[in-house]
Amino acid sequence: MRTARLTPGTPTPTGVAGGADPVVLVAHGSRDPRAAEATRALARAVAAARPGTPVWASWLDHTEPGPTEVLRELAVAGHRGAVLVPLLLTAAYHHRVDIPAAVAAATQAGPPLAVRVTDVLGPADGRVDPALLAGLRRRLGESRPGRFDALVLAAAGTRDARARGSVGRVADALGAEFGVPCRVSYASAAPPSTGVAVSLLRAAGARRVAVAGYFLAPGLFHDAVTEEARAAGAVAVAAPLNDAPELVELVLRRVDDRSGRCALAPAV
Repeated sequence: MRTARLTPGTPTPTGVAGGADPVVLVAHGSRDPRAAEATRALARAVAAARPGTPVWASWLDHTEPGPTEVLRELAVAGHRGAVLVPLLLTAAYHHRVDIPAAVAAATQAGPPLAVRVTDVLGPADGRVDPALLAGLRRRLGESRPGRFDALVLAAAGTRDARARGSVGRVADALGAEFGVPCRVSYASAAPPSTGVAVSLLRAAGARRVAVAGYFLAPGLFHDAVTEEARAAGAVAVAAPLNDAPELVELVLRRVDDRSGRCALAPAV
């Protein structure tokens, strides 16, 4: 697994002569160094689960390299194709605008490279992947909540109504898994906050409310969610998904799935 830049003299890469196309993971990016390290850990785990496939980490903001740089350097190294996996839980602005722009910039100059962009890790075509739910269950169990009678799914937040709808589908599915009511909360951009969501459930009669973190990596948003939830009386707050085995499985499903809504950036 590589997370640094390709350098001159890179050996003939896997994928040039019939091997697997490299996988480029694209995270949002954060000023918090914990987030970048979580992305690197996920890339290492994906590479370990798929021997022979080069796996690269990239970021849209705050951390280098960006996806355009990685794709260009893969083309220079001799790859003819790559699979780009957005490490995003909703198909909002970054998926609709930033990632297509990064791919377009990479394929406008230099050696040809065909780039297949997969679905995000959140619900695709309205379906919540079982691996995503399993990862949330794992992290919730690791938080040792004991018995709980209500849940909050705490997400980063978005102004995109469709994206919020997809978060709601995950909350519905997670609540059904445990047989308890599950409300959504957001750390930014949309109400309610996690503290408010926990308080509303407690006011409705819930005695033990647990919080599942709908985050891929630690950072300021998850820190704020944790503080608010505890102040409101939540019995536990789950950690982000990070490099959970179920998340690795989900990434590889996206890599292997050629039937979903994937964009193909043609070679130029």
